[in-house]
Amino acid sequence: MKKIALNINGEEYVVDINEDMRLIDLLRDKLHFTGTKEGCGEGECGACTVIMDGETVNSCMVLAFQAEGREIITIEGVGNGEALHPIQKAFLEEGAVQCGFCIPGMVLSAKALLDKKPAPTRNEIREGISGNLCRCTGYNKIVDAIDKASKYLKEEGETK
Repeated sequence: MKKIALNINGEEYVVDINEDMRLIDLLRDKLHFTGTKEGCGEGECGACTVIMDGETVNSCMVLAFQAEGREIITIEGVGNGEALHPIQKAFLEEGAVQCGFCIPGMVLSAKALLDKKPAPTRNEIREGISGNLCRCTGYNKIVDAIDKASKYLKEEGETK
């Protein structure tokens, strides 16, 4: 067992882990952040996407000890619990959510993209979610939602 400290969604955690534990297993099984989904377990589908220090990572491919001292955002850290984040709102409005399995990873990939590039082109949006697979939507509604979210975030910034 090894003790690590990390920040998840703005909260500090100190946890004991096995040295071969994956980040996804720490998040889901030990800390109960079950919004992070495991699809393929091989880093191919993006269902397990989280943001670590501002960059998206496939949590199934990261060992938990590699997250020591890092800042992690899971889907539970998006929005404030009472109101949807503009990205989540846009996904709902555009009908970009069907089965929902890929959506946490898609939302986090969208957030990481929009945090870096507030007004991406549609091609940049496609590239930004290229590591996330969806079998339901065909991606057009997801791209529309991220485009709409960028406008919401711009409006929100202008009101602050």
